[in-house]
Amino acid sequence: MSVEELESVVSRLPSAELARFSEWFAEFSADQWDRQTEQDMTAGRLDAAAKGADDHFAAGRCTPL
Repeated sequence: MSVEELESVVSRLPSAELARFSEWFAEFSADQWDRQTEQDMTAGRLDAAAKGADDHFAAGRCTPL
């Protein structure tokens, strides 16, 4: 199924079904993001960013949230 076909089907959903689909897709998307982040962490692709954050914190260049 193409993206265009999906768009067509989704655009015709009744409001209750669209809300249900939206909730499912938000959870699906968040899970995908979590999996990718975990893979990036395991592969060491975030090491430089983490070190930079640690360096900024150690140097006192961070502010409380």
